[in-house]
Amino acid sequence: MGFSTDAIHVGQEPDPLTGAVVAPIYQTSTYVLEELGKSRGYDYARTNHPNRKALERTLAKLEGGIGAFVFTSGMAAIDSVLRLLRPGDHVIVTKGIYGGAYRLMTKLLVEFGLEFSFVDTTRLDLVEEAIKPSTKMIYVDTPTNPTLVVTDIGTVSALARSRNLTFVVDNTFMSPYFQNPLVLGADVVVHSVTKYLNGHSDCTGGAVILSRPQEAARIQFIQRAAGAGLAPMDCFLVSRGVKTLAVRMERHNENGIAIAKHLASHPKVKHVNYPGLPSHPQHELAKRQQRGFGAMMSFDVGSQEAARKMLNSLRICSLGESLGGVETLICHPATMTHASMAPETRREFGITDGLIRLSVGIEDVEDLVSDLDQGLALL
Repeated sequence: MGFSTDAIHVGQEPDPLTGAVVAPIYQTSTYVLEELGKSRGYDYARTNHPNRKALERTLAKLEGGIGAFVFTSGMAAIDSVLRLLRPGDHVIVTKGIYGGAYRLMTKLLVEFGLEFSFVDTTRLDLVEEAIKPSTKMIYVDTPTNPTLVVTDIGTVSALARSRNLTFVVDNTFMSPYFQNPLVLGADVVVHSVTKYLNGHSDCTGGAVILSRPQEAARIQFIQRAAGAGLAPMDCFLVSRGVKTLAVRMERHNENGIAIAKHLASHPKVKHVNYPGLPSHPQHELAKRQQRGFGAMMSFDVGSQEAARKMLNSLRICSLGESLGGVETLICHPATMTHASMAPETRREFGITDGLIRLSVGIEDVEDLVSDLDQGLALL
């Protein structure tokens, strides 16, 4: 079946007891056993519940995985993937990774004996040079947050496979509608389902989708043992959001291209990072690897003071740290999403003080252009 059909029907079958088109929210912590040692598949909501199982079936189908597991946040999902490693293991990571993941890796997991190297993964020679005897994983954001750098998933996956390394891709920016890393050769995909999969900014969540049974079994154990599985109400909200993912992403993409072109031609904008622009260094790769360019972009207005003036003047674009909602969200990475990075690290990763990240929503594009223009006029 097609993507939209799967998004609406897989895991979302009518309730067998009542025929309800929308399955109920199983807002319970405990399930009664039929008899000692015999359950109906559920015993305690921390370990599993029908809403979680339904959402996991949907996401596995959309990403082309053998299994999916959902967590309380995107960071909980990332943490579960990194728990596949052992003390002494080394990970090669995209230079320019999301600030929260960078913080988890460099300020917490290093204390448990893991080692991380941040590499320009657009260059396969640098990735190969970074491999050590202790390397066990390559972890890539593509496109990166917030610089929108695109890594060739197929090329890196071939290298990872040749060295017996687990290859992980964060697909949050693209969603499974525009990009399927497992199909391109990745072993593990992570999402912040808070973003495009939910799409309505009303819950947090994360997902891990896998292509190999050994890792799927381990992630399932971690989800159960650590207790970070997504709650029934949040699963319901994400499942509802996924049903409209295809139509939302088409509008996000349409608006994103229009806004990126407008900003690229604006005299007050120094530079725009958006894979849909022919000027982007990986534009041709993005055309091959993705089915759309999405609605995430960043642009430089020259200084933090200029960014402050513009951001504080906006009326429709909402100043906030998240992304992927139907409303347009805008932020200043240096002081918000990536504030935990040292200034010199931010500069190395391309995150300047004048850089603004924009998550284009599905509003009327003319209104968004007008709002951005009145903010830029102040500079």
